[in-house]
Amino acid sequence: MEPRLKYYQAAPEGYRAVRALEDYVDNSSLEESLRNLVKLRASQINACAFCIDMHWKDARAAGESEERLYMLDAWREHGAYSDRERAALAWTESLTRLSEKGAPDEVWEEVRAQFSDRELADLSLAIATINVWNRLSVGFRMPGGIYQPRPRAESTG
Repeated sequence: MEPRLKYYQAAPEGYRAVRALEDYVDNSSLEESLRNLVKLRASQINACAFCIDMHWKDARAAGESEERLYMLDAWREHGAYSDRERAALAWTESLTRLSEKGAPDEVWEEVRAQFSDRELADLSLAIATINVWNRLSVGFRMPGGIYQPRPRAESTG
């Protein structure tokens, strides 16, 4: 499938702005494994083939287990996720599905108990950013299955 429009070429300044936000998120206070789960879960909700492919591969390259990735759609029923991850996933689902229930107080209380103010801001920015990418990729029909993760630096010590 060919994309409808190569938005990164049509609006390079806009692309660079979203990319800068993504760079901030990737260097934020949140651990990489949590960022990967949040990005993948939002992409599943939004049915973004390009982003599901990307974030699944990135998570595996970072050492995430296949079981936790397979079970992400059923994270509430599976015991492989920490309380912190559960809170982040609930917040991800709330902010990604705002039109359904908003951001309920009970989800806020759960996420508030697990994250500092800085981490809450960073988590919410991570969720907002992946939702921007999902909307661009779904809207412009970016094809899934073509992403290759960057080689990871070897640990030296």
